[in-house]
Amino acid sequence: MRFADKVVVVTGAARGIGRATALAFAAEGARVLGADVDPLPVDGVEMHRCDVADEEQVRGFLNQVGPVLHVLVNNAGISQFGPLESTPVAQFDRVIAVNLRGTYLMSRYAAPLLRAAGQAAIVNIASTRALMSEPNTEAYSASKGGILALTHALAMTLGPAVRVNAILPGWIDVVGEELRPEDHAQHPVGRVGRPEDIAAAALFLADPLQSGFITGQQLVVDGGMTRKMIYIE
Repeated sequence: MRFADKVVVVTGAARGIGRATALAFAAEGARVLGADVDPLPVDGVEMHRCDVADEEQVRGFLNQVGPVLHVLVNNAGISQFGPLESTPVAQFDRVIAVNLRGTYLMSRYAAPLLRAAGQAAIVNIASTRALMSEPNTEAYSASKGGILALTHALAMTLGPAVRVNAILPGWIDVVGEELRPEDHAQHPVGRVGRPEDIAAAALFLADPLQSGFITGQQLVVDGGMTRKMIYIE
């Protein structure tokens, strides 16, 4: 088991990518603590209630983790979209608070625990929306772009004790929706992504034996979609 006797924190662990990632680390022998605003039970994971945008809640949660932390997966995030001119500014602020501020706060207060562990890792879950956009996605895209910049800044601050990298998921089916053949076919790999695809990437980036020379980087996991040229016919 790659992560036997290691301590791992996954935010947004109750559902989707976070749940799959927490389960993957638990299956590899880690003690996994999950943080979520709605901490539904996850097999083999110690679930805790925590709003990552709230500094005191983050500090209180991490006080239960120590004295060391080997892996932090900053996955918690929300997506809210709306017209640029009419969407309340408060909505923009909330998306930034959860997605970007939350990643910052968790990393800030986890830093002493990660340094104490040695050969530790932070894996930030960003999005291909940091690289490309659709209309009316300003808050979400800005938050995910900010995570990329935060990732390389943290890598410089926390190295060499802690490596910091980001995963950029593309279309990941997190709810088991009814998908059409054309949904799968538009991906160069032939299918829409699954939460387990991102979990596998997180395991890779967290493992110092497999990725010990990688830090400050961004790994796109999107079935090839950001490399696909599209023309209107």
